[in-house]
Amino acid sequence: MEQILFKDARVVNRGRILEGDLLVTGGRISEVGSSLALPAGARLVDVGGRFLLPGVIDDQVHFREPGLTHKACIRSESRAAVAGGVTSFMEMPNTSPQTLTQELLEAKYRIAAENSPANYSFFMGASNDNLDEVLRTDPTKVCGVKVFMGSSTGNMLVNDPAVLERLFRNCPMLIATHCEDEATIRANMEIWKARYGDDIPMREHPFIRSREACQISSSLAISLAEKHETRLHILHISTEEETRFFSNDRPLTDKKITAEACVHHLFFSSEDYERLGTLIKCNPAIKDPEDRQAIWEAVLDDRIDIIATDHAPHTLEEKQRKYAEAPAGLPLVQHPLIMMYQAVREGRLTLPRLVEKMCHAPAECFRIRDRGYLDPGQWADIVILDPEAEWEVNRDGLFYQCGWSPLEGLKFTGRVAQTWVNGHQVWDGRNIIANRTGMRLTFNA
Repeated sequence: MEQILFKDARVVNRGRILEGDLLVTGGRISEVGSSLALPAGARLVDVGGRFLLPGVIDDQVHFREPGLTHKACIRSESRAAVAGGVTSFMEMPNTSPQTLTQELLEAKYRIAAENSPANYSFFMGASNDNLDEVLRTDPTKVCGVKVFMGSSTGNMLVNDPAVLERLFRNCPMLIATHCEDEATIRANMEIWKARYGDDIPMREHPFIRSREACQISSSLAISLAEKHETRLHILHISTEEETRFFSNDRPLTDKKITAEACVHHLFFSSEDYERLGTLIKCNPAIKDPEDRQAIWEAVLDDRIDIIATDHAPHTLEEKQRKYAEAPAGLPLVQHPLIMMYQAVREGRLTLPRLVEKMCHAPAECFRIRDRGYLDPGQWADIVILDPEAEWEVNRDGLFYQCGWSPLEGLKFTGRVAQTWVNGHQVWDGRNIIANRTGMRLTFNA
C-alpha cells in the first residue's frame, strides 16, 4: 500500500496552523503530527515550510458538458480546477440536454469518471414538470437538487407555486436555489430597452437584475423552507439586503438554511464595469461596493457559510457582444483560492478562516463523506500553497477551454504549488500530471 509523507509543512486545519508532517496511506490521511518518521518504502514530499491545506470544494460550477462543449467540457474545466487547488466540484444541470432525468444525470457521472482529475458530483435539475423524477434522486450519491427561481435556459425556471410547494415539502435532500424574480427582471428589461434601445450600457446590469428581484426570490425560498423544514442552500448572495435573511445563531451542522458567497461578488464591484464591461456580466449581477462589503461582513460573522465560484465559461466572442446578447457568467475555477488568499494578505480574514469557508464548510453543508479536512481517515485531497510566489494571470497559463479570464493582467502573491486528489498528485505547479484520479463524491443523507 503506497505511503507518502509530507514533511516540514504548515498544516492548516480546523482553525489551527500546525508545524509538522502528514502521512498518507493508500490514498487516505493516516497520521498528522510533528517529526513523523518516514516509513520504509514511502515517498517523501518536502513541503519546505509552505502551507498544506485541504483541497477546495467548489459547490457551484458550470462545466457545459454535454451539449455546450464549444464553451467548455468536464475534462478542460476539471483540469483548470485542480490547477487552482479545487479538488472537488459540484456541477449544475443547465447543460444541453438539461439534467432533468436520472438517466441524463448518470450520463454526466460517466463522462466525469473518464475525464476528471478532480472529485465530482452533479446536481439533479428541477423544472415545472419533472417532480416525480427529482424525487427518485439518491441523496447518498447526488449533492442536491438545483432550482432556478429566476431566469434560466430552456424550461428550467421553476415558477409554478404548486410545484414549488410540493418540491419543498417532499424533497429529502438539499435544495440549492438561484434566486432572482423573473417578473421583476422582465419588467426592468422593458424599461431599459425603452430607454436605450439595443445599446444598453453594461453599468445598468445591476438595475435590470435588481436587488429587488433577488430579495423577492430569496425571501420566497426561505419562507418555503421554513414552512416545510427543508434543507435550503441559497447560492451567490449579491445584495446587502439578502445578508440580513441569514442567521449565525447556531453551528453550521445544525442549520437547515445556508448561504453561499461567490468570489466575484467578494472581489469585484459595480465600479469594475467600466474597465471590464460584459466580461464580468453574471447573474445575479455584481453590485455596489457597499453590497460587496456587506457580503464580506456576512461571510466573516458566519451568516454566509461557503465561498465558491459559480464558474460559468463562455467564448470570448460571445462575451464581447452587446449587453443584451452577451451571456452571463465568468470563468473562475482556476483562481478562487488565490483570489481569497489576497484577502488573507490584506488582513481581511485569516488563512484558517479561508479554509473553513472553502473546504470545511462545503463538506459540512452538503454532508460529504470523508473530505474537507486534513484528519486521519479522510481522503488525501491536499493543496500545497506557496505564500510568497509572485505571478501574473495571463492567457498562456489558463486551462479554461474558453481561453480567457477577467483576472488577466492582475498580479498575485501566493500560488498553488501542488495539488493531490485521493493521494495522487495531479498538479505540480506547471503541469497537469494525472487525468483520471477523481472519484464520485458520496454523502450522508
